[in-house]
Amino acid sequence: MTLYGKGFFIWQIPRCDGGVPSAIAARAVDAGLSHVLIKIADGSDWPYNYDFEAGVDLVPPVMHALREVGIQVWGWHYVRGDNPQKEAQLAVERTLTLGLDGYVIDAEAQYKTGDKAAAARRFMQDLRAGIPNLPVALSSYRFPKVHPGLPFSEFLEKCDYAMPQVYFEQAHNPEQQLERCVEQYMALQPARPVIPTLPTYSARGWCPSADEITRFLQRAKDMGLTAVNAWSWEYATRPAHLDLWQAMADFDWPPMAPVPDISERLIGRMNQHNPAHVAELYHDNAAHVTGARTIVGRGAISEWYNILFAQLLPNAQFELTGRGGNGNSRRFTWAAESDNGCVLNGNDTLGLLNGMIQYHYTYFTIT
Repeated sequence: MTLYGKGFFIWQIPRCDGGVPSAIAARAVDAGLSHVLIKIADGSDWPYNYDFEAGVDLVPPVMHALREVGIQVWGWHYVRGDNPQKEAQLAVERTLTLGLDGYVIDAEAQYKTGDKAAAARRFMQDLRAGIPNLPVALSSYRFPKVHPGLPFSEFLEKCDYAMPQVYFEQAHNPEQQLERCVEQYMALQPARPVIPTLPTYSARGWCPSADEITRFLQRAKDMGLTAVNAWSWEYATRPAHLDLWQAMADFDWPPMAPVPDISERLIGRMNQHNPAHVAELYHDNAAHVTGARTIVGRGAISEWYNILFAQLLPNAQFELTGRGGNGNSRRFTWAAESDNGCVLNGNDTLGLLNGMIQYHYTYFTIT
């Protein structure tokens, strides 16, 4: 599973919209969030966002309200490494009991004291034994080179994502700090997909501007990152910081993978060399046209692709070289290399009906 879209970290539920689940969910929808990350544990003994006096877990009502509006809920856990077995046990218990969509490790200063590499390995071993299939991420410092004592690699070995805290405090260069962060995380072994966390708070007289939040988001999107987070809900919804929340909310970042254009999907399926799979993109009565003939029907089109893959261009690798058009019309160019020669001048036109191919004219020569 790949995480897409915008997310917000929640530290203390009662400080977020009064702790009212419906209000939290409504604000998340208005902001176009795809996921929310709630603190569920601290250290080895402390379930978090749990009212011990009343014996009430505050997470489930918020989680259910968010799920009802289609928003994923991840849990995050501040770990220290002094008792990694118990920390992992608490992580597994909370994650499974709550039925979360993902789990985030927040490892910071305590994991820099002494040699904590063995603790990180033991924690990850026990964690993955308990939640083998759930996505897991590491949230830690933005620049690994500045924190060589923290066992990044030991954590990341069994993680699916890195969620660095790109808090550009006392500076106003979000693009450069994000680029530096991603470069350093991608140089780690192993490297994991980066989902950065931006700051929506103030500290020691410093505060990011709404424009800087927008610039951070735009640079992350331009870099091809699939998702981004912000820290944190409590701070960004204060009156003094609402412009930061709004900058995050106003930024257009779809909460799911963009649907590939039909020309991309067609070339992608052609590279799988499965005629029936390609023909599924066509209507039952679609027409396929060349300069020499016209065939009609999904079965005939499937047979055409069988000839293309087996005889005309065996073992071909197809490449989309250009595309245009909109609405129900597409034009695209393509090239291919095969055991029987290459195509440099593929030039096709598609007519669409309800998103599927109704008409396909193709022209190419094999050299």
